[in-house]
Amino acid sequence: MSAIAHHIPEQMIAGYVSGTLPPAFEMVVAAHVSMCDACRAALEAHETLAGALLEATTQEQPIENDLLSRVMDRLDAPAAPAPQVRRMDIYPGPVAAALDHKPPRWRAAGGGVRQQILFEDGKGSVRLLYIPGGMAVPDHGHRGTELTMVLSGAFHDETGQFGVGDVEVADESLEHTPTADAGEPCICLAATDARLRFNSILPRLAQPFLRI
Repeated sequence: MSAIAHHIPEQMIAGYVSGTLPPAFEMVVAAHVSMCDACRAALEAHETLAGALLEATTQEQPIENDLLSRVMDRLDAPAAPAPQVRRMDIYPGPVAAALDHKPPRWRAAGGGVRQQILFEDGKGSVRLLYIPGGMAVPDHGHRGTELTMVLSGAFHDETGQFGVGDVEVADESLEHTPTADAGEPCICLAATDARLRFNSILPRLAQPFLRI
C-alpha cells in the first residue's frame, strides 16, 4: 500500500527478526508488514543479514566483504509479494488468526469507544479499538511504548494524521488525544508494554476494568 506514510521503526523490525521484540508488539509488526511493501523489504533485508551472521558464526568463517552491499540491495529491490496469510475483511492475517477468524466481540470502553483484548501477558497487551467517527480517546500519556495501527478509517492527534496501514509510535514523551476523523469509525490495533497514564479522573477509575 503506497499510501502508508507512518512505518514501523527500523529497530523494531530488527527486534522482530531477532526475536527480542516484546510479544505485544509482534502482532502489530506482523500486521503492518503484511500490508506495507517498504517494511516488508526492510524485514527481508534484516533476515538476510541475520542469516549470514548465523552462518558465519556457526561455520567460524569471516563475514563476506560484500554482505553490507547485498543487504542494501535488498532494501532497494522490490519487496516480494506478501505471504498469503488468511485475511478477514479489514483484519490482516495475524489479527484474523488472533480472532480465530470470527468477528470481534466488542466490549464497551466508555464514550462510545469499544475494545477487544487479543493478548495480555502481564507485561503488555494488544487490543482492537473501535472509535466512532469524530470521537476522541481520553487525553493520556505513556509509561512505556504504544503502537497503534489503523485498520479502518483514520484518526489524528497532536503529531499528525494516520490512515489505513499507518502506525503511530508513542513513547513516554508524548501526551495526546487521538480523535477519529468524522464519518466512518476508526478501528485500530493497539499494543502497549505498560499501562497508559490518563489525565482525567474517570478514565483512571475505569482503567483497572479496561486493563489498559
